[in-house]
Amino acid sequence: MNFRILKNIVPVALASLLLVGVTSCADELDQSITDPQTNTNLDATGLLSKIYGNLTLTGTEGPHGNADMAQFDEGNSSFYRRVFEANELGSDECIWTWQGDAGIPELTNLSWNSSHGYNELTYYRIMYNITLCNFYLDETEGTSNAQMLQNRAEVRFIRALHYYYFMDLFGKAPFKEHFNDELPVEKSRTEVFDYVVSELKAINGETEDAREVLLDNANSDENYGRADKVAANLLLARIYLNAEVYTGTAKWNEAKEYAQKVIESNYKLNTTEKNGFTAYQQLFMGDNGENANARQEIIFPIRCDGLTSRSHGGSRYTICSTTGDGTPDQGIPKALWTCNRARISLVKVFFPNLDDVPFVNDPYAVAAKAGDDRALFFSGADANGNNQRTISTEEKTTFSAGLGIMKWTNNYASGATPSNDEYPDTDVPFFRVAEAYLTLAEANFRSNGDNAVTLNALNALRNRAHATPFTSVSESDLRDEWCREFYFEGRRRSDLIRFHCFTTSDYVWDWKGGSFAGNAVSNIYNLYPIPANELNANPNMHQNTGY
Repeated sequence: MNFRILKNIVPVALASLLLVGVTSCADELDQSITDPQTNTNLDATGLLSKIYGNLTLTGTEGPHGNADMAQFDEGNSSFYRRVFEANELGSDECIWTWQGDAGIPELTNLSWNSSHGYNELTYYRIMYNITLCNFYLDETEGTSNAQMLQNRAEVRFIRALHYYYFMDLFGKAPFKEHFNDELPVEKSRTEVFDYVVSELKAINGETEDAREVLLDNANSDENYGRADKVAANLLLARIYLNAEVYTGTAKWNEAKEYAQKVIESNYKLNTTEKNGFTAYQQLFMGDNGENANARQEIIFPIRCDGLTSRSHGGSRYTICSTTGDGTPDQGIPKALWTCNRARISLVKVFFPNLDDVPFVNDPYAVAAKAGDDRALFFSGADANGNNQRTISTEEKTTFSAGLGIMKWTNNYASGATPSNDEYPDTDVPFFRVAEAYLTLAEANFRSNGDNAVTLNALNALRNRAHATPFTSVSESDLRDEWCREFYFEGRRRSDLIRFHCFTTSDYVWDWKGGSFAGNAVSNIYNLYPIPANELNANPNMHQNTGY
């Protein structure tokens, strides 16, 4: 395990955040990487594994030890955990119990600044992963090997994905395409938008240079987990749906076009129940990567395994943070963190009349009362009758104040026993087909209203959830349907911004702005600030307005 990124050849803005020795997760991924500074025989397969692994892993030993970024808390440094928390913890969906944790109150209340530690960690995790992609692409430049060309397309997809998150979260990017000692240059949101779109179309085979092209479809035992053309199409659909936010110009037709390509692909919505588990539940269970029902919907997973790819991010974060104090067994009984639970506003999208919420120990009874399979909440008490759940989150630091979110689990739909009782096997369904249906519905609504195209796309999801079909919809119905389908999956902030709801008084939720009743905040919080440390290290970068 000898892949070293030496400080003197890493961009200055990143150098102080890297270990002198950064190695592949050889024990985690059964791969190794030779030192590019002392050996010209690059183990490209090992580095490719590291690049994929870094979507959830945080170092070289797993679940912690020999961290990628030594100056930060390793457990918080997972890419998925970082983008998840940036999009969820300040939203209308969940609230973190341990408000004494440094940086959490600012996320809860939408009140961070340019020295916010979590924000800085998110920025540098994205930059770190891009650096690995740049190194891989530089070292494999000029190859004529067919498999290597496909691998390069996949790495370009992952790099484009990370630049998308810079664009979405920070409104600009420290941009580099090569691994050298030059400082990243600042690219505006529009420039990053154009770059990411161009990259995705290139690796989709839509441009003249069609040498480095993604697989048509990766949903097979051999290729499950790899980026393919359908993943690129879905990311393009997502970017076009948000184009007005990113560039000032709406691109609804383009969003519809790429969403339709996903819907017409070999990936399909799961609509099949299994062993008493609904089609929706199976997407977030410990065997979702082995379950053919779930697999047909999961376009691009972040793979997790309780034995061989352990971290404190990925599905460990989503499962462990929502369990404890009498919640049902979610398949990892040795890791009950008692952290995240539902804000009142999340419950309201399923129960407009909160008096209808049943206080029972059976989450299935809650979903049945909501008339929606997706309403996966715990509203009961522990075995001794203690820690009875409430709907209200007014007691901000009490885990039982707020319904439990029971969406993610390590239990198997097959009934088999998970591989580990502390680290889950549940893959993160990072991209899934349902997003294309909602994208098509919203883009069509904004250009054509609630006609048959809009209603049919929405009702495909509502029928799968056994919810009452829509006969007409409003903009707020669309906003709420995004929540019902994708709550606690790491995207809510971006959707709320698109609906002009994240900072405004048009829509408030419990603890928005720091008050239990909720209030508007400055629109500067639609973007995260460029970290103060980055501005000190890289004069090419400039602060976002208001910070």
